[in-house]
Amino acid sequence: MSRKIRYGGDYNPEQWPQSTWDEDHRLFTRAGIDTLTVGVFSWSLTQPAEDTYDFAVLDRILDRAAAEGRQVCLATGTAALPPWLAKKYPEVNRTDFEGRRHRYGQRHNFCPSSPAYRRLSTAMAARLAERYAEHPALLAWHINNEYGGVCYCEHCAEAFREWLRTEYVTLDALNDAWWTTFWSHRYTDWDEIEPPSALTEHWRGPDHTAFQGITLAYFRFTTDALLGCFLAEKEVIRAHDRQTPVTTNFMGMFRPLDYHRWAPHLDFASWDSYPPLDAPPTWPALAHDLMRGLKGGAPFWLMEQTPSTTACRDVNPLRRPGELRLATFQAVAHGADAALYFQLRASRGACEKYHGAVIGHAGRDDTRVFGEVAELGRELEALGDSTLGARTPARTALVFDWDSWWALEISDGPSRLVKYQEVVHAYYRAAREAGADVDVVPQSADLTSYDVVLAPVLHLVKGDLAERLEAVAARGGTVLTTFLSGRGDEHDRAFLTDVPGPLAPLMGIRIDEWDARPPEFTQPIPELGSEARLVFEIVQPRGAEPVATYGTDFYAGTPAVTRNAFGQGEAWYVATALDQPGVDEVVRRVLARHDLLGPYADHPTVETATRIAPDGTRLLFLLNHTPEPARLTAHTTATDLLTGTRTEKGEPLTLDPLGTAILRIG
Repeated sequence: MSRKIRYGGDYNPEQWPQSTWDEDHRLFTRAGIDTLTVGVFSWSLTQPAEDTYDFAVLDRILDRAAAEGRQVCLATGTAALPPWLAKKYPEVNRTDFEGRRHRYGQRHNFCPSSPAYRRLSTAMAARLAERYAEHPALLAWHINNEYGGVCYCEHCAEAFREWLRTEYVTLDALNDAWWTTFWSHRYTDWDEIEPPSALTEHWRGPDHTAFQGITLAYFRFTTDALLGCFLAEKEVIRAHDRQTPVTTNFMGMFRPLDYHRWAPHLDFASWDSYPPLDAPPTWPALAHDLMRGLKGGAPFWLMEQTPSTTACRDVNPLRRPGELRLATFQAVAHGADAALYFQLRASRGACEKYHGAVIGHAGRDDTRVFGEVAELGRELEALGDSTLGARTPARTALVFDWDSWWALEISDGPSRLVKYQEVVHAYYRAAREAGADVDVVPQSADLTSYDVVLAPVLHLVKGDLAERLEAVAARGGTVLTTFLSGRGDEHDRAFLTDVPGPLAPLMGIRIDEWDARPPEFTQPIPELGSEARLVFEIVQPRGAEPVATYGTDFYAGTPAVTRNAFGQGEAWYVATALDQPGVDEVVRRVLARHDLLGPYADHPTVETATRIAPDGTRLLFLLNHTPEPARLTAHTTATDLLTGTRTEKGEPLTLDPLGTAILRIG
């Protein structure tokens, strides 16, 4: 098979008779589909009873794929329990936040601490690996599917206590970390600790907790418990197959699981992209860059996207002509080496029968959607290996931290209306629309290669991050952080020092007070011509200079934005939730200092992304996110890999509505 971006998607031929398979493969060939994800929900088929395995159908699926020259991403099928397992071992059914043991139903319905689930899921993975490790169609292993969900059963309670013993070692350390002298909570025995739920520390819901320390710990435990399920399956796969890469499909900015804790254990990252209906194009772009950052900038797979419409929302709009192509090339621009769909053929029944598919219920090849999929397949075939393995040469980093996300949104005060994703996205959007390439990195990342580090709402500051941020500024870089940053340590205990905690020396400020107001209240920021909402920290400069100030209330005229000289560089602090124009202005000033404004920064609806191919070729993606032509002036001489058109520097360069160009520079 020629080297190219993998193209295909989720395929469930077990739902259909053999005659339909013949038609499917004929249509796959027409659409340029070369990669099939199979077996995702096949457990009840391959193991109809505890002592019975039946791989006859799966054998035929893989053999047929090989005969057609296609390859398979083979799932272990362990994301949804078969009914017999839940009936025979009730412990595998999750207990919810309100303490109710669930009965059989839905999917993602297993307790991660259940011995029966661990035993039977790993047995299934082992048998699959033993049977198919040498199969010519096998391309990658796909463990489970879209991990998520929380359990509060007794198995999880005991597993949580064991996890705590490893994490904290002693009860004295745990009591100190959780500040349990508050409300007479000091523990004297590990068995006294209960999972934080509606029956213990919570009211109104999972984000309303009396003790942030224990809730934060349970979020981390849940991440590790589900990761343990993944690792158990990977271990038995590796016993039979030492080489085939192993992954599982993430869900981008998915709050329940800290994907940074998972990243070292995946051979490559993959994820399912279903952005919110009203999201700007920078929202999926941020998720793409987050996924690329999980493996140190290595390419990822777009494991799922819809070719037309979703089905899980109250309203499910159709992708307009050209939107699928644009979304796919956006993924490639940000690092995707595969572009796969959910689903290849529409299911006839159940909750996803209206979900978009390459092939609809009628099996036609003359629909608009099939035509767009097939045309995109031809373009990807023509593009070949030009982008495979390419890297992003970003000089701007954005710090994304699940612990800060969790801690901020379970905090009682100053405002529950501040949403981590929204603030982080505002700063990412400003940088991307200004033309900067951005790496999205964890707190632990090596920051030495970046000129600019954006760290909005960095609520918890862990380890030596403050010193490493100071080093960025000291050597001439710029660090930016915002309100509600530097508020707590890794256990969400307040720092016993001036706000923003260990970031205060770098920022050159001190904050004693902060004001929170209802969402309809806006505070003018005159110097930026913008407004701010929700939280207004009252800044006392301690070396920093004001850049912009508040316009009203008793703190009118005090700094809303500051800049502090530090070593050869600068540190910026934004003390309030600026509107997008205000964020844009601040971020553009920061980027301009380092000559990081892109050549088309005056066209914010034209997304740019740079990739460097393994042979050193520099590629610039241009994506027009509007239904009108984008008229540009070429900033350099380049050839469009999609059309072969060469444009000289200074010549007009026009992008079609929702159009894409992939420019080979020079």
